[in-house]
Amino acid sequence: MTPASRVQHAHRRRFLQRLAGGIPAAFLLKKSFGATTAKKTVRIVQFDGAGLRTSVIEVEKVEKTDADWRKQLTPEQFEITRRAGTEIPGTGKYANNHADGLYHCICCDTVLFDSKTKFESGTGWPSFYQPIAKENVVTHRDTSHGMIRDEVLCVRCDAHLGHVFDDGPPPTGLRYCMNSAALNFVPRHKG
Repeated sequence: MTPASRVQHAHRRRFLQRLAGGIPAAFLLKKSFGATTAKKTVRIVQFDGAGLRTSVIEVEKVEKTDADWRKQLTPEQFEITRRAGTEIPGTGKYANNHADGLYHCICCDTVLFDSKTKFESGTGWPSFYQPIAKENVVTHRDTSHGMIRDEVLCVRCDAHLGHVFDDGPPPTGLRYCMNSAALNFVPRHKG
């Protein structure tokens, strides 16, 4: 290292230390780069086209910018899944769907619900008494709009799906009240 480059290096180090409030720059750089390269993972249950459980796997959490989500989703799908919106009751394409199949996350394709657990709730939204696998969804307390509810999210991509209530039918007594725009229905494969 030349004398001039040593001086330049020392100035750069002092600048970074001042910027960080005295924390050594090497520590900051290591922490900074470590935070950007570490990928979050989640465990999900996979299912085949017939709805049979095939495996539990660890996958990377899907994280995208709003711009990337907007490229992938329709405006309605974006508003509901990424902004916790709600479709108007009775307008969703799956509210009256009685076909046999699986409901996947519109954002990341994780299997979320089986039509065998769907029931007519009279609410205008597709309702299920349980998810296909508890590992594939997560709930969070939602206190928006002056109400206390449990929001249901896709565990892999944090897509807002709807809410769960305790006024459903047996065997669970739960009503997973979902937005059609958050789901993609795939008919069950026979055979």
